Amino acid sequence: MDLETSATPEGATRRGAGYQALVVGLLSLNFGIVFFDRNSINFLMPFVQEDLGLSYDQVGSVAGVFSFFWAIAAFGVGRLSDIVGNRKLLLVISTLAFSACSFLTGLAASFAMLIGARILMGVAEGGVMPISHAMVASEVAPERRGLAQGIAQNFGSNFFGSFVAPVVLTWLAAEYGWRNAFYIAGIPGIISGLLIWFLIDEPARPPRARIETHRKGLFAAFGDYLRAVAAVMQIRNIWVCVVMGILLVAYLVITWAFMPLYLTQVRGYGDSEQSWLMGTLGISATIGSFVTAGLSDRIGRRPVMIAMPLLSMLLPLGAMFFHGAYWVMVAIFFFGWALNGIFPLFMATVPSESVGPTQAATVFGLCMGSCEILGGALGPKIAGMLADAHGLDAPLWMMFGLALAGGIFALFLRETAPSQMGKR
Repeated sequence: MDLETSATPEGATRRGAGYQALVVGLLSLNFGIVFFDRNSINFLMPFVQEDLGLSYDQVGSVAGVFSFFWAIAAFGVGRLSDIVGNRKLLLVISTLAFSACSFLTGLAASFAMLIGARILMGVAEGGVMPISHAMVASEVAPERRGLAQGIAQNFGSNFFGSFVAPVVLTWLAAEYGWRNAFYIAGIPGIISGLLIWFLIDEPARPPRARIETHRKGLFAAFGDYLRAVAAVMQIRNIWVCVVMGILLVAYLVITWAFMPLYLTQVRGYGDSEQSWLMGTLGISATIGSFVTAGLSDRIGRRPVMIAMPLLSMLLPLGAMFFHGAYWVMVAIFFFGWALNGIFPLFMATVPSESVGPTQAATVFGLCMGSCEILGGALGPKIAGMLADAHGLDAPLWMMFGLALAGGIFALFLRETAPSQMGKR
């Protein structure tokens, strides 16, 4: 998303603090519902796999194909919102569309139907975050924009998508069946779309001069993009962040796709116990989204980005080898999900601190898109193939290796935190 395109046009009037808080709150809620629907298939997979007779390879494919089309849509819909300018309408359409896809997922009677529903959901959901960031940038005062974008992206997605989703959806599936759980999961998105439509005004359109730059020929525009990518990839921090993103997004999606299956099928946890352990990841991520970013401001980005992936090796090791008290396992899941807090750092903060303002849009798209396409799509697919060949321990060992590699690559980062640069 082009940050210059997202800026409030000169002469536009920005609404008061109350309206700005309303915009951020609704967008955070909406993105939370996006992640609620995105993760629903993972938390309900123990029920879905048994009913549809899916292999582990197919489980990985369901997660991977969603990530791939999510990333493609993020580029396409985000660019479309810049061209047409009507961001609120596109956001509401996307929200209603992914809610409809939740109903389609519940109707799936085969692997092919399930894949089709997840492809459509990925396309519908992929544009939500770029449009939301653009709306925040247009409506929120610059001095509060960083915090506002962090809340819009992290709070709702972690709380609703990673904490509420496993607990509520698992209970609904146990009580009413997994298909009804998907039907019910589609309802909040409809409500959220209506709230956005009636309570949020259409942001001011981007300046026409900026829109015209998107009307270049397809090949010329693609060539410009490749040259821009080649330029930023020569900067050490950028390629390190891209590699870390690929590794750690793969870790993230593999956890969502295979940890519920491992806990129920290998460790023998009941549905309720499994759902609360997965919900612990959501609590950890919600807290970590603020604590980790604040810690990196104080002690530097580099030490935090080295430590958190290494700490997250605890999660797969604990799931495989700890057989003690349940509350200790909860603590292992809480602290073992520490790397979630550094996602904004390698996706946005460090890249933006490593390049000039004119390159910011390029590095955002590169870091976010590559990690979702390569890590989010290929990671679970490979994990599923390994699970079919070697059992469900294989994805967890893959998680261990990905976290270790992420911590090692972080050693190559150059510090960018203003607090530490000032000391130098």
